[in-house]
Parts: sequence; structure tokens; C-alpha cells
Amino acid sequence: MFTGLVENIGTVNEFNVHDDTNSGGNGVSMIVGDCHEILTDVHLGDSICTSGVCLTVTEFDEDKTWFKVGIAPETLRRSNLGELRKGSKVNLERAVTSEVRLGGHVVQGHVDTIALITEKHADGNAITFSFKLRDPQYIKYIVEKGFIAIDGTSLTVTRVDYKQNEFSIMLISYSQEKVILSQKISDTP
Repeated sequence: MFTGLVENIGTVNEFNVHDDTNSGGNGVSMIVGDCHEILTDVHLGDSICTSGVCLTVTEFDEDKTWFKVGIAPETLRRSNLGELRKGSKVNLERAVTSEVRLGGHVVQGHVDTIALITEKHADGNAITFSFKLRDPQYIKYIVEKGFIAIDGTSLTVTRVDYKQNEFSIMLISYSQEKVILSQKISDTP
């Protein structure tokens, strides 16, 4: 379980479509670096929310500067992780502990669908993003002033158009520097 409060932005060091090592599981794997801050207490089997997806640590280096995860076919179908390549940035958050304050909302890290950015515009010092869901059956679960996790970031829904299968969120100035969403452009997941 996670809070949706991103702790670190990591970088994809490797994205392997067929990793035949033990830690790769004969499937898709990814190595994420630039994340020492969240690996100080890492263990094999830990869950790390990686751009909204709960992934299991299968390997990490001795200096704890990178970690490796396997990515299941179902995860690739339901998330945007298959779009990542070497150099891609990802939001990272460790699983909550009993000592963590829940400042965002409860995020499971089990992704339902992908949303495409349909519009991005400045609104004062904030940025408003509008999204269209790939799978329309999920729009009924989104409510105005409710919360949603985009790339693992806890955000407040500012608008819902059930007929058009669209919703909007606003990214405040502080968050723009802390998460990867602010760098994304229209027509991207």
C-alpha cells in the first residue's frame, strides 16, 4: 500500500523485453537508478510503487543505487510501463509503514487502465491536465473532488465528463517539481 506522495524520481537504466536471469524471471524486467534515497532500507521482495504500479524488488546493487523488477504481461497491458525506455523518468514511492502519515490517499498500485492526456494548460501557477480513459467502464468510479493516482501521484479530480469519458486534475506549483507528470505533453499516456 502507498500514499501517492512521490518520494523520488528515478531513471530507467535498462528495460529488457526478455530477461532470462533469475531476477528477470524469463520475462520483461526493468532496472531503475538514481534512487538511493528510497533504497537505504530495501530488501528483496519489497514493493516499490513505480509510476503508479506496485512492483516487487528482485535485485539491487550493493551500494543501493538501483533496483530491478520484473513486469508481468497483465501489468504491461493495463499500465504505461511498456512505453518506458532507457532514460525514462519514473515516480517512486516505498510501501507505507505503520509510522507513515497518510498525507495523500491509499494507493494500491494495482492499475486499472491507461489515460491519455488530451489537454495541458497553465492556470495561474498551476497546470491543468485533462485525460481520456482508454477503457470507458472506469469513468463511473471517478468523482469530482475525489482522488485519483496518475503515475502514482495522489491528485484531486477537478472535473468529470461522464459522456466524453474525460476528467481533469490540477497540478500545483510545488508538485510540478516533484513528479514526472509536469513534463508530459498532450497525446501521451
